[in-house]
Amino acid sequence: MNKLFLMIAVAGSLLVSCDVRKKDKVATTGIVKQEVKDPTTVQLIDSLYDFGQTTEGEIVQYNYRFKNTGDKPLVITDVKASCGCTVPEKPEQPIMPGDTGVILVKFNSANKPGEIHKTITVSANANPEFPLLVLKGTVIGKEEGNKQ
Repeated sequence: MNKLFLMIAVAGSLLVSCDVRKKDKVATTGIVKQEVKDPTTVQLIDSLYDFGQTTEGEIVQYNYRFKNTGDKPLVITDVKASCGCTVPEKPEQPIMPGDTGVILVKFNSANKPGEIHKTITVSANANPEFPLLVLKGTVIGKEEGNKQ
């Protein structure tokens, strides 16, 4: 009897957990639908930043600029880098039509000697999609830098 009660309790908690996840997916889908419903256009002012050379351990940062060229507010919902050593920061407020915004990107060159090519993906209500942002350059290793 106790085993039966325990199995019913576990099964019930699993069903409730699944239901919560389903509601989260529905809520997220509603946000995506709203973004698609009100698309705008964007023009990149800066899509590629070549920092040249930096010494291993330094932080490279750059503000990628863009302009909302559409007639609806531009809402950036997410920014992701291709590597954990690169951290992008999105604007928290919508970019109004005609206004310029920035995405700050910080690259930590610690333990990253050599040629660097990182991409930043931006999710927004832009149509066509927000183009990829690119960060590239060369990190001079600490040992190599001391030889020069």
